[in-house]
Amino acid sequence: KNKYPNVSTYLNLEDAIETGSFEAFTVATPAETHFEISKRIIESKKHVLVEKPLTLDIEEAKLLVEIAEKNSVNLMVGHLLLFHPAIKKIKEFINNGRIGKLQYIYSNRLNLGQVRTEENVFWSFAPHDISIFQYLTDSFPVSLNAYGSSFLQEGIYDSTITQLKYPDGIDGHIFVSWLHPFKEHRLVVIGSNSMISFEDSSKGSLLKMHTKKFTFDNGIPEKIDGPVELIDYVEKMPLTEELSYFIQCIRDNKKPKIANGYHALEV
Repeated sequence: KNKYPNVSTYLNLEDAIETGSFEAFTVATPAETHFEISKRIIESKKHVLVEKPLTLDIEEAKLLVEIAEKNSVNLMVGHLLLFHPAIKKIKEFINNGRIGKLQYIYSNRLNLGQVRTEENVFWSFAPHDISIFQYLTDSFPVSLNAYGSSFLQEGIYDSTITQLKYPDGIDGHIFVSWLHPFKEHRLVVIGSNSMISFEDSSKGSLLKMHTKKFTFDNGIPEKIDGPVELIDYVEKMPLTEELSYFIQCIRDNKKPKIANGYHALEV
């Protein structure tokens, strides 16, 4: 308030809804509060962007999507990485066939902290990865298995490994942990002709195309180990892109196609 004296500030949501001249809100509160706060905003016929995860309960997520439709407001969720230029570039390579047939995706999202007390590491970290997998495969998993380990707090997992199987023989796995000695955000996409790696935790967030694959000679697998190409992409802040998209959808009176309520419900 001291820094921006001309900006209206409020001590509670009700005052902001009733007396503020806002078209839309963002909800960046603890995950267990998302449902009640978002529901109140939507019922006041205001657009809302909710940080991930949308809710911690599937029925609450369904209800938010339903009442957003009923009140004709835009509901988006903060699946931030869907707005990352590198992720969009990977999707482009999949669509144009450059990596061949998509076979396997894996993601490591590891760090030391921030440890939550209400939600486990899967809820805290993995929505990003699940949203990316949904985006890259254009499908819904036919099966999944998740395994967790809790060390710091009873019943709250500090580390989880999740295996997902998608239609057309595509497999994936997600490894997340907030009990890790260093930060690693790594996505690997494997195709029949080549492979892509993206290291969002590295300096410069490197995106690489690896010309590596296997062929069979008389039934014997033979490795083809080709060059590694550094892929250029336009560096933009995903958060800025996400907020701009949310605002533009409101201005244009359009429903968001990216990270909308239905996508959040799938995740």
